[in-house]
Amino acid sequence: MTKYRMYVDESGNSDLNYTGDPNSRFLALTGVVIDLEHVQNKVHPEMESLKATYFDSHPDEPVILHRSDIMNRRGAFQSLRDSRVNTAFGIEILQRLREWEYVVITVCLDKERHVQRYGAWSRDPYHSCMEILLERFCFLMRQLHSTGDVMAESRGGKEDRRLKKEFRQLWGAGTDRLKPEELQRLLTSRELKVKPKSANTAGLQLADLIVNPSRSEILAENGFLRRELGAFTKEIIEILQEKYDRRGDSIYGKQFL
Repeated sequence: MTKYRMYVDESGNSDLNYTGDPNSRFLALTGVVIDLEHVQNKVHPEMESLKATYFDSHPDEPVILHRSDIMNRRGAFQSLRDSRVNTAFGIEILQRLREWEYVVITVCLDKERHVQRYGAWSRDPYHSCMEILLERFCFLMRQLHSTGDVMAESRGGKEDRRLKKEFRQLWGAGTDRLKPEELQRLLTSRELKVKPKSANTAGLQLADLIVNPSRSEILAENGFLRRELGAFTKEIIEILQEKYDRRGDSIYGKQFL
């Protein structure tokens, strides 16, 4: 049986103390679901080859793909200030994003609406998004007659411990849409795997490249995006249309809460 992993990254922050700043109002979690053999045999080696070509990445000190640093040409990505290098890298990374085989699920939460709806009973926004993401992942595993586990990028000691506890509780009690026995059948581990950005995990770097464009697309569709998207972001959004979780004519890979 094929074994899958969902790699999770976030865009925005999970602080419930929303002050009216639209940049902090929305939290998005993106899960990138990949066959682990595909990660090992194609995604990881091709990603490392790309980094070695453009950024002199070395196994002892690997360059970590981080969208914010890439877009701002900071640190290891200063070579992108050369327009020729920037163009060549953009063409190649977009080609890889098209060719790699993965499924995308994004949940975007309006924290203002969340607090208005639940008041003092409001859950941690990250945990709320993770529960929906986990359900979508399990539904996909059921459709594929397969199983998988989940890995998230580390958010720090206290936050990681709370999220791992929440994950174990969901595994034991199930969700509104998944009975615990089915969830346990579809997930191979009751433990959420957590890795720091520095671990050079290919799936987490892929999720990092995708989460912000996916969030922007969802906000634009719901009338909350007030800025023009850049060409590179638009290209990624176009690619995502073929990567979102689909069943029949419906898109299950995007949800706005």
